[in-house]
Amino acid sequence: MSNREVVVTGLGATTPLGGDVATTWSALLEGRSGITNLPEEWHEKLPVHFAGIAAVDPSEKLERHRLRRLDRTQQFSLVAAREAWTDAGAPEVDPLRLGAVVSSGIGGILTILNQYDTFREKGWKRVSPFTVPMLMPNSPAAAVALEFGARAGAHSPVSACASSAEAIADAIDMIRSGRADIVIAGGTEAAIHPLNIASFAAMRALSTRNDDPQGASRPFDVTRDGFVMGEGAGILVLESAEHAAARGARVYAVAAGAGYTCDAHDIVQPDPSGEGQARAIHYALEDADLEPADIFHINAHATSTPAGDTGETRAIRSALGDITDQVAVTSTKSMTGHLLGGAGAVESIATILALRDGTVPATINTDQLDPEVAVDVVLDKPRDLPTGDIAAINESFGFGGHNIALVFRRA
Repeated sequence: MSNREVVVTGLGATTPLGGDVATTWSALLEGRSGITNLPEEWHEKLPVHFAGIAAVDPSEKLERHRLRRLDRTQQFSLVAAREAWTDAGAPEVDPLRLGAVVSSGIGGILTILNQYDTFREKGWKRVSPFTVPMLMPNSPAAAVALEFGARAGAHSPVSACASSAEAIADAIDMIRSGRADIVIAGGTEAAIHPLNIASFAAMRALSTRNDDPQGASRPFDVTRDGFVMGEGAGILVLESAEHAAARGARVYAVAAGAGYTCDAHDIVQPDPSGEGQARAIHYALEDADLEPADIFHINAHATSTPAGDTGETRAIRSALGDITDQVAVTSTKSMTGHLLGGAGAVESIATILALRDGTVPATINTDQLDPEVAVDVVLDKPRDLPTGDIAAINESFGFGGHNIALVFRRA
């Protein structure tokens, strides 16, 4: 690896809070929930009746022929990638120096389920000829690579809810290694379907607070009872600092480092000690050549599950030590729900904008802070960050014990 500095020059998102970055960020600062009741009647057969549905349907932004040939995960990724590319100034770049790393934790699950229903009810001749390219886990990366002609490489790390954070980490490595000058990176998910909700509910992983959907995602709260499923995508344009400077690009932040570990503890439950998560933070700081004292903000993974939230806060304290009390910790999942494979990218965008604007969104719905949560959670209203050269961490963890920590430094 070289010492090439990697910067973020473009952002794009479509989430339960808004169809772009600006509306999503504004809603986060307002403390507004994007969780709503499911409109379909099938939810009445399930123990969970709500989710974080995308605020703007991709059908409002994509061409009709694209909608027919793309799974919803691909649709979201293209919407967010187009915004990010435009935001970066639609840079002129040799296609051989342009990469794409776009992930999904589950892939084209809606295509799989819907096309199986078609096969069963109408026969094989009615199955879409686009089924395979729509259901492939690498299809969002392929769709983005095709859209922008990215020929340096297209990759799709699949690590459950850590997938898009790992995509960003891989993009950093891709630029540092000299394989690319620009990489379009992030993640997407579209899994709101009765089978998926039933599956997570059977695991007792979802909140069942049907009487208060907007208050259901309550990270760090003593009454939390599970996560809220969301959908959408987040995409970043990452670029070598030299390339960005040469074209006079606006820089949001420095993508300073990443840390990868695995718990190797359980296929679902995180290691309660938080040891693997703490190591990920440590490795990310080491990769960024920073000290714990440089960190002033963490966008936590904090999904609102009983075991996950407290374990993560133990990991933060273990990794950062005495300076933990200076770190403003928040969970934007309290407003967006959990975008699964898209979560890490959307939350990286929130982390970057917190550094840019010097403001951390508050965690909503946390009325009774769990006494085992040993970090400084931002509650009630946004909190200002110090001026100067500071850094922040975005954490993402996934089933299977995948742990990713990303460090961003203020530009």
